[in-house]
Amino acid sequence: MATLQEKYVTEIRPAVMKARGHVNLLQAPRITKVVVNMGIGAAVDKEVFKALTEDLATISGQRPEVTKARKSISNFKLREGMDIGARVTLRGKRMWEFLDRLINSALPRVRDFRGISAKGFDGRGNFSLGIRDQVIFPEIDPDKIKLTHGMDITIVTTGSSDDDTRELLKLIGMPFATSE
Repeated sequence: MATLQEKYVTEIRPAVMKARGHVNLLQAPRITKVVVNMGIGAAVDKEVFKALTEDLATISGQRPEVTKARKSISNFKLREGMDIGARVTLRGKRMWEFLDRLINSALPRVRDFRGISAKGFDGRGNFSLGIRDQVIFPEIDPDKIKLTHGMDITIVTTGSSDDDTRELLKLIGMPFATSE
């Protein structure tokens, strides 16, 4: 078991249950999956696209799924079926390891980091955040980067409200900004 997962089972879940007034283990919010999305766009060439998908594979630990354009848009020089992004859905052990690396090693490496905005909740207990640069992950070698690119990370939970999820993420160690 991943260390963050062990911590969740032994410490965090009982604390969330006590704080939110849950009496059953199944009422406690838990993280079901983490989706990492990199919208690359059709403007880059195939070589850069391949390098960015390899970076995403290195960060996540699994091969990304290439997303394709659904519609043709002439103003963006976009044709239906063109490769425009890559995404990875993490569950289980890989999800817990990714969250551990994100919270403990990647986010502290962000320049002028003052915490994550708490405005990323969707009202249904899910949380999304954006990262501007993939170099903050320790697995990425900054010298081999062809193009710096950001990514979106969505944490999907079973929490019924934003407050449940906020409490869960705070106890896991997500560094939320104190004032906004």
